[in-house]
Amino acid sequence: MFKLLIGLFRLSRRHPVLLLIIGSLGFGGYGYEVKVARPALLYQGAPQARDGKNIDTWFRILRNHGFILGYSDLRGNPLWVEYALTDAAENTPSLKRPGHFETDWRSINRVSHESYRQTRSERSRHSAYDRGHMAPNYAMSHLYGKEGQADSFLMTNISPQKAKLNQQVWQRLEETEIKHFAKLFGKLWVLTGPVFVGTVERLPSDWRVEVPDAFYKIYITEAAPGKPSIALAFLIPQSVSGKEPLAQFVTSIDNIEAKTGLDFFAQLDDRIEAALEAAVLPQPWKLQAVAK
Repeated sequence: MFKLLIGLFRLSRRHPVLLLIIGSLGFGGYGYEVKVARPALLYQGAPQARDGKNIDTWFRILRNHGFILGYSDLRGNPLWVEYALTDAAENTPSLKRPGHFETDWRSINRVSHESYRQTRSERSRHSAYDRGHMAPNYAMSHLYGKEGQADSFLMTNISPQKAKLNQQVWQRLEETEIKHFAKLFGKLWVLTGPVFVGTVERLPSDWRVEVPDAFYKIYITEAAPGKPSIALAFLIPQSVSGKEPLAQFVTSIDNIEAKTGLDFFAQLDDRIEAALEAAVLPQPWKLQAVAK
């Protein structure tokens, strides 16, 4: 870093116009990122920390192919992940699932595939956790192709999930959102991430990764003239048996915001936002058809 600064200083003295051009391009790229690229992947603005002084809710926004997220290097988890879903064509080919998760070069803590590996003695104490996708492999690969799938296997998109959650309830919800909700509404937005409460627990195999107590999923449709947005929210604990009906986990967005310390859909009109986030109305989503 010191050598880079020295090099830039020398460049500025020899070629001030060139340095000005480079600086302008840099600011232009940042402006495009903030004003164009990120908003295209967000509905009603990025989630915000409700208390800016609480470092547990600090995150850096990372944009990927098909989804965007707020990553906490402190917790080794994405605090929120957002993506749009549409009805995937029936003939969309399935891509081969990658066999390895990749360290995200943008992460400071360098969490890796091996961070989730445990010794035999640790597995015997039931401390093993799956690498749980937040932006799901199936949806990203079918809607956003190979690049979207590859980005979904970055460790910044992963949270520790117990097997009965990851392989049963969470998987059912991922299937439901693209095969049922997306077909029902044509397009919807999804916000998902971990919930941390109580005592801090970290992976035995890597102290940089904090273990969540639960996970949330929020679904919201886009508003249209004469057709306001509707939402459906789930809060699912790590302690599930795996056989519970999905309806058991329906909650309000207000409840999720209280537990995560995040404010969702901040750009909505305040009155609309208050009503939407307080409501618990699963009926329009025809959840009874897929709840079990």
